[in-house]
Formats: sequence, C-alpha cells, structure tokens
Amino acid sequence: MECVMPSMANSQPLGKVCVLGLGRTGFGVVEYLIQHMPDRVESIHLYGGARSVPNEQTARFEGQGVHVTCGTDEIEGEYDLAIVSPGIPPRSAFFLSAKAHAKDLVGEPEFAWRESPNRWVGITGTNGKTTSTLLTAEIMNTGGVKAEAVGNIGVVATGEIADRPEDMWFVAELSSFQLATSLQLHPRVACLLNLTPDHIEWHGTLEEYAEAKGQMFRNLDDEDLAVVSVDDSWCRKVADKLEARGLRVCRVSVHGVPESYSAAFVRKGRLVVRLDGKEHKLVLGESLSLEGAHNMFNALVASAVALELGVTVEAVCHALMTFAPLEHRIEPCGTWQDVRFINDSKATNVDSVEKALASFSPGKIVVLLGGHDKGTELDSLAHEVSARCYAAVCYGEAGARIAEAIREADANMGLTVVEEPHMAEAFSRAVELARPGDVVLLSPACSSFDEFGSFQERGNAFKDLVKELGALKEAK
Repeated sequence: MECVMPSMANSQPLGKVCVLGLGRTGFGVVEYLIQHMPDRVESIHLYGGARSVPNEQTARFEGQGVHVTCGTDEIEGEYDLAIVSPGIPPRSAFFLSAKAHAKDLVGEPEFAWRESPNRWVGITGTNGKTTSTLLTAEIMNTGGVKAEAVGNIGVVATGEIADRPEDMWFVAELSSFQLATSLQLHPRVACLLNLTPDHIEWHGTLEEYAEAKGQMFRNLDDEDLAVVSVDDSWCRKVADKLEARGLRVCRVSVHGVPESYSAAFVRKGRLVVRLDGKEHKLVLGESLSLEGAHNMFNALVASAVALELGVTVEAVCHALMTFAPLEHRIEPCGTWQDVRFINDSKATNVDSVEKALASFSPGKIVVLLGGHDKGTELDSLAHEVSARCYAAVCYGEAGARIAEAIREADANMGLTVVEEPHMAEAFSRAVELARPGDVVLLSPACSSFDEFGSFQERGNAFKDLVKELGALKEAK
C-alpha cells in the first residue's frame, strides 16, 4: 500500500493567539492550536462574545491550558494573531475590539491556507456554493484526484490540516463572511457562481458584499484559473476585470455560448467545457442526476475545475450522472395523496427561492416562506411567487412583510396568501391548500434563526412533518 505523507504545514511561530467564537469554527481552530503548544503557540485565549456562556467544551479547553472568556465583547490583552469565526460582522464591537488588540486579524480559511497553502480550490457566490463544492470534490475523487470538501460547508479546514495528505486538494466553500477577512488566500482555481443581494445587514452595501466575494481572486496569477459566471451583471464585471489583469478566466453560462478562450456552456442540450481553446464535450443536460437549470450551471463549474486539475472527460461524465441530490436543497422528501413535498430549507435568500420555483410547473406550487427577516428587498420574489404559485403560506418573523409584498404584486390575480405564526402551522395550512399533483415547497427566502438553530434543523423539522402525514394516514 502506498504511504502518503501528511502535507507540509507552516512551521512559523504564532505567538499569543486569541480566537473569537464558540461555534464549530472556533472550537476547530482551538483544537488545532493546542496541538502546537508550546513550540509554535505561546498562549490561546478563546472569547465567546457577549451572549456566550461556558459549556463542557470550554471547560475541557481550560483543562488543556486555554484561557476562556464568555459574556463580553471586550478583548483584553495584546495578541500576535486573532482568528475570527464567520458571522462576526467587521463593524461589531466584538470584531473591532479584537482588531485593536491584535497585530494581525484573519478569518479561519485564511488561517488554514497560511498553515497549509498547497492545492486549494475556492468556490463562492450567493447561491449554489454547497452543491458546486460537493460536486467538484465528487468528480475529482471519481477521477482519482484526492479531494475533500471543506469550509462553509461545515468542515473546518483548520481541523483537517494535521491529517491532510500531500496530494489532497481542499475544495473550499467560502462565504462572504470568510472572504472579508482573507488577505493572502491564494487558491489554484477560484470560482464565482453568482452575485445577488444577500447579507446586506452584515456587509452594509451590495458593493461591499461583492468586494468581499472578490477577495478570493486578489492573489491569483497567470498560472491559475478563475471560473466566473457571466449570467449576471456583477459577475461579468468581475470576469472583465480579471481578464484585464491578464488572468485565465473560464466564463460560465447556461444562457449562451461565451466566445472566450476558456468557457463552460450548454450547446444543443450538451454540457461543454472549453479550456485554453480545447473543447471537452460532456453529458446531455437531461442526463444529470440533479434537476434544474441552476444545477446545470453548478455542473459546468464543477466540471471546469475538475478538467483543469487533470480529471478525464469519462470520469467527469460518470460523476455528473451519479451524484446524489443534496439534503435541504430542492430535496424530495415524500408524497402524500399525490402531493409532492420538497425540502429547500437551504434557500435563505430571494434568488435561491426563485431558482427553486423555476424547477416546478407553474400554478402547481404551494410555497412556504418565512423565518428570520434579513431585510431583503422582496419585489422580485413577490412577482415570481405571483406568477408561478397556486398558494403562498408565510410564517415567522418575516411572514407578514413577505405576505404584504406578495399581495401587492398579485393585484387581484387570485393567488391565495395566508399567514401563520410558525412553520408547523404553515405546513398544516399548506397541506390543506394543496391539490393532487401539486408541490408543497419549503423554500423560505430567510434564515432560520427566529425559530431554529440552523437551516438543517428547519429542513429536518419539515421532513418530520411529512413523515407524520404518512403515519396519520396509516392510523386512519
């Protein structure tokens, strides 16, 4: 059996380090840092923030020599490095206090890259990141190129460094939160899928949100590849700027055939990737395991990355036809009385909901919308719901605002719009409204944090409600 040595990591001293956040990222970083005490790490201080409380994990860390502070946003002392978990806004008192007390402040992906900088693929965008990341890793592994999906997908890259083989690629899903604190990050291939308004309350403006996404390309050189959508105006501008820098840019579109030297597109129903002038003909769109035009786009991106990194056309085609649909992303989760139930809990913004609605027959959709209100502009969503849905059930913190926007857009067209306090009541009402042949679609356009701890928890709750329908039928 071949023995592959772990990847060579950075050996430079880190000194005094503080870590912000008690979630998966913060804990993963602290676990890694503990392994390097005292040779590279002089001390570790974990700060939880104003709302944090001690728990079993923090107690365990304290037993290993980590200083833990909960219940405050005020950082004390001086640090050589601060590592910030995603979701802590750069304008927050917590972030600014850390910045004032540290010589260097970075996000976790930036730290992971500095520690183990070889063989990185970066994937960002408003929607489709998770699907594209997992599909890219799947295609690469199918083709014999070792890859692990890390990053915003739920796998902390820092926690994977110690056991990372030298020939292992990190395919990193990178959020705007993570990229906003990245300076040296330099992936071999960097992908931008789309840019639509999201997380404006965190970044301040759409321009700042787009700038954060663009951080991923700042260190690319002419040997790297940028894979960029040209199906929205923001991304086209990014592609133009990257080409003006002399970089290799693969322009991706499902609506046309880019004439650039490198491109990924659909021609006569078949996926095609052109790299440096050479075309690779892949599968027909109808052969993909994932449904919807947005997933055809994700397949083009993943295929372009894999082909660039040496995977054969045959392996790419095989993976595209066998890749399993993802949980919480337009996930079929049961049928009851000829009504299909679809869990799209990952759809936390307007653009992703619009893509989900386009995957089903107009007039046959009962959509569940609501959750934590991020203050997103709702005009386009309201018009799309009016045009494509039979009924809309709005719930949660954002329910009333969404319902009002839809009623204004519908203007006597006859769409049924109802409001319920929570998702469970909204589900029951949707079941009452649905007719045989309809789809009940959970595609909330909001984050989950008014009622659930995550979009995964919300999606699982929806699937449990579907299962209960089946149990009720059996009982009767």
